[in-house]
Amino acid sequence: MKKILSWLIGLSIGVAIGAVIIMIFVPETGEQITERLKEGYKSALEEARKAASARRQELEDELAKIQKERKETA
Repeated sequence: MKKILSWLIGLSIGVAIGAVIIMIFVPETGEQITERLKEGYKSALEEARKAASARRQELEDELAKIQKERKETA
């Protein structure tokens, strides 16, 4: 238990130090960073939706083909 707690404390300190260093050296304001992250999230979400839609269409076409083959053999 002590090892896990020690590890979590070390991780927390490392994350905090990393965040401070990033805030100091990044040439953008917090608002600009937040806006860029939001745009990246929206872009990734849109790409995921497009991929899901394309995959769904592929699966529906495959299902229709299988159903057609079964009707022909029956």
